[in-house]
Amino acid sequence: MTKKNLLPFLLAPFALSAQTTDTRPNIIYFMVDDMGWQDTSLPFWTKKTPLNERYHTPNMERLASQGMMFTQAYACPVSSPTRVSLLTGMNAARHRVTNWTLQKNTSTDRKSDVLEFPEWNVNGIAQAPNIPATYEVTSLPQLLKNSGYHTIHCGKAHWGAIDTPGENPHHFGFEVNIAGHAAGGLASYLGEQNYGNRTDGSRSPLNAIPGLKDYWGTETFATEALTLEAIKALDKAKRLDQPFFLYMSHYAIHVPVDKDMRFYQKYRDAGLSEKEAGYASLIEGMDKSLGDLMDWLENNELDENTIVIFMSDNGGLSSEGHWRDLPLHTHNAPLNSGKGSMYEGGIREPMIVKWPGKVQSGTRNNDYLIIEDFFPTLLDMAQVKKRETKQQVDGVSFMPMLEGEENFNKNRSLYWHFPNLWGNDGPGIGTTSAIRKGDWKLVYYYETGKKELFNITEDIGETRDLAAKHPDLVKALSMDLGGYLRSVSAQRPSFKATGKVCPWPDEV
Repeated sequence: MTKKNLLPFLLAPFALSAQTTDTRPNIIYFMVDDMGWQDTSLPFWTKKTPLNERYHTPNMERLASQGMMFTQAYACPVSSPTRVSLLTGMNAARHRVTNWTLQKNTSTDRKSDVLEFPEWNVNGIAQAPNIPATYEVTSLPQLLKNSGYHTIHCGKAHWGAIDTPGENPHHFGFEVNIAGHAAGGLASYLGEQNYGNRTDGSRSPLNAIPGLKDYWGTETFATEALTLEAIKALDKAKRLDQPFFLYMSHYAIHVPVDKDMRFYQKYRDAGLSEKEAGYASLIEGMDKSLGDLMDWLENNELDENTIVIFMSDNGGLSSEGHWRDLPLHTHNAPLNSGKGSMYEGGIREPMIVKWPGKVQSGTRNNDYLIIEDFFPTLLDMAQVKKRETKQQVDGVSFMPMLEGEENFNKNRSLYWHFPNLWGNDGPGIGTTSAIRKGDWKLVYYYETGKKELFNITEDIGETRDLAAKHPDLVKALSMDLGGYLRSVSAQRPSFKATGKVCPWPDEV
């Protein structure tokens, strides 16, 4: 072969590389734990509230100015069901991880004198077959990885119990795992306390944050440590010459309400109690993390090709029960109740999407969507073509909403199913199922057979039960809800006194 003929041959791999450079957008999914709809200075309602005046979240405001706010974004009432739905695209009634998970083969249901709870998937989800009390799935990060994305997990996982495949984010397609494990909460935010890890030879609590040893014994708050490690992972991702997916899943703002001293004193000076100021400092520390990641994108000239999504997994903790030693530090007004409840305070979340060139800056969308919708939407964003999954996907892509289409979900029914009993007491907390369709929402209580009907558009606080005034609507929504639950083989509790299974909503 002559030198003249050899040159194109030698250059061919470089030409091929240039032709196949992956220009798909990077994606950062920023998930906050237990953050209520009002735990921000950014109002997701029609006006600012006293809580919006209390908190300081300038980076949420910054993100919203560059993207689209969603005022009716829904999750599940507690953590694991939400996170499993995000990872799988399934409704909680189908995947049956309907309460929070932790220890293998162990239910976290609170005891009831009246109801016997079904044997739900207490071990979470898995990407391996034949694991007891799990649902075998093909996960979102696995599909992204298969399509060429570099996948990073940072923070809280909470998809599977200890000593099951689901406890480790690596098993779901994350190439990098920073501090993710089976526990849904944390023992301590404080580096001075090694984030709950023991060094005296005694056993560390189950919710001690793994990893982060470089920060043990320092004054580095857990939120900051996770952010620093995420940025290190992003520095590496930038050098890989492939798009990245970062699931930035903070332990904040879950209890314990440790003080983030970077922000604590200013809230005390503003007149807040010690507990309220501690909670506000958790919020602002989380917001700083968001800002640090946005700064990194801008400093590395990646902000124009990176989607940033902000979401929470359930409403703010505003009820009493397990944690009676923790004075209440938040509420969700004008929404009713909070975490664990089927009322809006338990399931309506702050959500923002920034997508330069695709989503119009500074806009709001008032249509509703639900957590399983992120699964097909993120795959659309990443232009993933091969989507074969072991599970049936319930979520609906909200790409048309991002493109400005209004009333996209106008006649769609959203469903929630919680055949369990959470740990705390409060309005709307019980063994329930619910449906939202248009302006109307029906909540069904298995223990009593009671049904409540609310017009959410006119009564966002769910203060007026209209079931007696609209029996035909109650019947129609009950039939819709009951039919859906049957179609996904949803589980039901039974009555201890008789052993009989509780009726479906349309049987009452």
